[in-house]
Amino acid sequence: MVSIAKLALALSVVAAATVGRAEEKSVRIVVWDERQPKQQQMYKNFLGNHIAEYLRKQGGFSVQSGGMDDPQQGLTDELLDNCDVLIWWGHVRQGEISVGKSRGIVERIKAGKLCMITLHSAHWSTPFMVAMEERTKQDALAKLPANERAKAKVEWVGSSARKAPKRDAKLTPSVSYEKQPDGSTLVRIVRPNCCFPEYAAHGKPSKVKTLLRRHPIARGLPAEFTLGQTEMYSEPFHVPAPDAVVFEETWEAGQRFRSGAIWSLGKGKVFYFRPGHETFNVFHQPEPLKIVSNASLWLAGQKGRAKKRTR
Repeated sequence: MVSIAKLALALSVVAAATVGRAEEKSVRIVVWDERQPKQQQMYKNFLGNHIAEYLRKQGGFSVQSGGMDDPQQGLTDELLDNCDVLIWWGHVRQGEISVGKSRGIVERIKAGKLCMITLHSAHWSTPFMVAMEERTKQDALAKLPANERAKAKVEWVGSSARKAPKRDAKLTPSVSYEKQPDGSTLVRIVRPNCCFPEYAAHGKPSKVKTLLRRHPIARGLPAEFTLGQTEMYSEPFHVPAPDAVVFEETWEAGQRFRSGAIWSLGKGKVFYFRPGHETFNVFHQPEPLKIVSNASLWLAGQKGRAKKRTR
């Protein structure tokens, strides 16, 4: 006859194994946030922690938080190597993250080890800018015949300075090709600016239209919803053409923006979600939070897949 002690031990082993399997299946998320003090006007424990707490309550996610003032800026190799989806919020301290550290993130994306969600003002975060440069290079080389691609030389034009383009500025990125005397092709790439000519932190409402109703990121979202208080960004957005645009945002004054865009990068993906500003209540509304949750779940399932159209 089995003793009560042995039965209890057996049950505990089974329970531990069950928990272990559940944790293995969980989507591993790191929410990175520069934790700007102004955020606490609207998000008492910072915006990134607010999003992380929401995701923990959804089930199916294993969530950690990181920040600029943590050891190694909250971006240790151990943390990144055990992450499926990196969610990034940055604003006034973008330049403190080095290109070298950002390349490590982007190389993980390209290898299919990681996907990234970039939120609002993090369009100028160093990881997003490096990712957009890599996507531009990927697109530029893809236009060459396979036998020319390996010998092609890439020359970057312009700097990565964070300065908004003028309304009449030539759209970036742009690419030109020039045959060299040795038979190779010189590929000149004007860097993507990763910004737009008009913005206003006025807190006026916007309407968000779901363009791709059947996309998993749009699951459970209405055809249109209103953000009661947000910052305005206006096209053109100086980035490489996305593979898909899930949401479009408009304002009463006529501005519009591609507010939910997806890019494949090697075997990984990047999703940019525009709404925000750290002193507005955007991420107290259910729709933006659900979009981040949906995107995290979908991106985790896309890791390691070869580039393909997402429409």
